[in-house]
Amino acid sequence: MKIGILTIGNELMNGRITDLNASFIAREINQQGWQIETIISVGDDFASIKNRLDYLLSLTDAIICTGGLGPTADDITTAAIAEAFGLPLYTDENVLNFIRDIFTKFNLRWVENNAKQAMFPRGAEIIPNSRGTAPGFSLLINEKPIFVIPGVPAEARMMLTLGVIPILRRYFPYNELYTSKQTIKTFGLSEAAVDDRLKDIDFDSLGVSVGFYPVFPENHIVLISRRKTLEEAQKNLQKAQDKVSTRLHDYIFTCEEKTLEEVIAGLLTKKKLTIAIAESCTGGLITNRLTNVSGSSDYLERGLVTYSNAAKISMLGVPAEIIEKHGAVSEETALLMAEGVRKLARTDLGLSSTGIAGPSGGSNEKPVGTVYLALSDSSRTICRHHTFRWDRQRNKDIFSEAALFLLKNYLQGKV
Repeated sequence: MKIGILTIGNELMNGRITDLNASFIAREINQQGWQIETIISVGDDFASIKNRLDYLLSLTDAIICTGGLGPTADDITTAAIAEAFGLPLYTDENVLNFIRDIFTKFNLRWVENNAKQAMFPRGAEIIPNSRGTAPGFSLLINEKPIFVIPGVPAEARMMLTLGVIPILRRYFPYNELYTSKQTIKTFGLSEAAVDDRLKDIDFDSLGVSVGFYPVFPENHIVLISRRKTLEEAQKNLQKAQDKVSTRLHDYIFTCEEKTLEEVIAGLLTKKKLTIAIAESCTGGLITNRLTNVSGSSDYLERGLVTYSNAAKISMLGVPAEIIEKHGAVSEETALLMAEGVRKLARTDLGLSSTGIAGPSGGSNEKPVGTVYLALSDSSRTICRHHTFRWDRQRNKDIFSEAALFLLKNYLQGKV
């Protein structure tokens, strides 16, 4: 079954935003066992939208469109699709009342053009949107389903999973093959290095396809097995996963749909440990990631951004002479930061970061991308030194990832 993707919006055509939806949809559709035939982006123009829809209908069995469902004048997708196929528009009163209730609940001023989000082509099946005000819809044209969902990535992803794919299954049910899928998430190897370590595995003989998905600073491997029975698909998938795990063991942090911080949350909770964070170069990113997990107050006592030397000295008790002798970016300072925040917060663990995110501040001895990460408990303090090569934001992101990976390894007894 072939599917086309049409992403709509002037902001895509003038480069103001990056098209995140097409890549996500393509990945999810392929993992379902279907094929993406064509991906097209188009601006907010009636004739252009109709032309691209006609083209995609000639090539594919279904189309997924994103964008142009909002209340503003350039949100014309619904009207353009209705006009393209000669369908009248109608207002769904239930949807209109739902949107009005959202405005009332959050004390927002109602503007009448918000009502256009409750308008649909005749014959449309409405796809609910629990994360925004604009629902989506599906429409059967020439026995081919067209799906239309918002362009906001968080809304599009949720609606694809909960709305679009279940409806696609109604039109194109599994007839012969069962699908089993496994995502393996890694950190510490480049995409090329991951591929090199797996190059001698004959996935084809196992009846498994493999995909590599860089999600900076991580690399994810997706294994998919499609067989005539679910048992056979799962059996083949397990064989492939075992081979991948053997080669990437030290770099894998989960084989589940979890983030690194969610893995850490489970370990800290299970071990009943508390932690405090002292950050310099990461500016609070490590703490922010830990608090992304619900219930983090059970184990996270505090997070301090001790960016200046004065803050490291006054808040964490790092001696001024240590900083003068070794520098703020050094193993000695990182160790004392981790010990200092643990003692200050009276927690089981203390984690620290100090480094040079760039683009300025580097030297031959300590180039941009240098970071020291330390972890302290009641009996010892350990430090790891890395040098990365990215821009400022990516360096900060990978610094925080490396710090959490160090914490994960410690909690698993691998340090």
